Amino acid sequence: MKHLILYLLILFSVQAYAKEYNVLDYGAKGDGRTLDTKSVQKAIDLCTKSGGGKVIIPSGATVLIGTIYLKDYVTLYIENGAVLLGSPNYEDYTTDTHKNTYKNEPHMDRCLIFAKDAKSFAIEGNGTIDGNGHPKNLNTKKNGRPMLLRFLNCNAIHLKDVTLINPAAWTSAWLYCNDIVVDGIKIISRVNHNGDGLDFDGCTNVRVSNSSFDTSDDSICLQASRPDKPCKNIVITNCVFTSKWAGMRIGLASRGDFESVMVSNCTFHNIQDSGLKIQMNEGGEMKNMVFSNLVMKNVPRPIFMTFCQQRAGVDAPQKMLPMKAMHGFIFSNFIVDNRELDKNSVIFITGMPGHYIGDIQLNNFQMTVSGGATVEDAKKTDIKEYTLATLGEWWPEFGLVGTLPASGIYARHINGLSINNFHLKTIKEDKRAAVIFSDVLNANTSNVYLNRQPININNQLK
Repeated sequence: MKHLILYLLILFSVQAYAKEYNVLDYGAKGDGRTLDTKSVQKAIDLCTKSGGGKVIIPSGATVLIGTIYLKDYVTLYIENGAVLLGSPNYEDYTTDTHKNTYKNEPHMDRCLIFAKDAKSFAIEGNGTIDGNGHPKNLNTKKNGRPMLLRFLNCNAIHLKDVTLINPAAWTSAWLYCNDIVVDGIKIISRVNHNGDGLDFDGCTNVRVSNSSFDTSDDSICLQASRPDKPCKNIVITNCVFTSKWAGMRIGLASRGDFESVMVSNCTFHNIQDSGLKIQMNEGGEMKNMVFSNLVMKNVPRPIFMTFCQQRAGVDAPQKMLPMKAMHGFIFSNFIVDNRELDKNSVIFITGMPGHYIGDIQLNNFQMTVSGGATVEDAKKTDIKEYTLATLGEWWPEFGLVGTLPASGIYARHINGLSINNFHLKTIKEDKRAAVIFSDVLNANTSNVYLNRQPININNQLK
């Protein structure tokens, strides 16, 4: 009996050990100089073939790779103190990893880690994935700029606790995937251009939490590049954002629908463009979104919303699709502190003539701006429309508008707007109205204050 128990213990120990695949045991050098792509891929292939387990990048190792392919039931586990390092040689990135879905950017087609039609896989651990995307090695003029991660048509994905740094382009592209959990990660993507953090295109059932982003482009982006692949059931919470562009962008690539998005308990700071950039323009429908308990500091456009016609996706038809709808947004419990910025720190929400954004609520806002606008600024009326005719082939950006005649909120082409308990403070005297409506239907306001004094804007309502 004792021999049987000993045999079973040994068998179970071997089976448990067999579920872990240390890449050094499969030929990887882990010295940061030798290309270890084949060794890492061998470990992944054996792991999935045996039914799954952990492929380990061990502590103290710097494992240099070109493109690798994740597969079913594999957890790529990067131990604390380990680095999975992207190759500086563009030729080490393969060409069978799908493509970038934005127009005019084929230089971002390749990637470092790819998965297609895979299920139940993960990237975990307290180690680092370093894209090594320095412009001296990977640039548009010389060769191209691979993304760090791209997952296509995958299901049940976990990205946990890892640090992702120095991608040559986007940090990640998640295409038409379902059941995604991202938790406890850190992204630093400042070393090159277009350093997006997490881009979810046509994805469903996504949960992002407890993560930090320091990016050279949109920190999180929701897209829908295919009409049959909606972006819906998205929850983002307890995150910290800083960016050279937007903290969070929803739209641009928008042939499909967007629905059921919740963003809560996040901070946005030192963002050079927008905190929330929400743009519907390729024929889909966008609805039912809640943004609550957000703190923003030095974020010049806290909310920037546009409804217009623009072509963003590489597969989108040249002819503009009919516009559908953009409706059902609640923004609640915001603190915005832009006293250190210039006078162009305004919430801007605009549809198009005959194409309204519908049913918006702004509740419980405390907003501080620098002020300083002149009488001429206050009298400005030539606010450009965001239409294909006026903007050509470029998508709408706040910089194309210039100074707005409002110091707090400028709302245009909206049907159903409610503003309640909105407090605006200007540090310097500002000649502009706090809130301006232009072609706003079915609106109501209550408890709107400028420098602690109640103001009445009901005379603008039509």
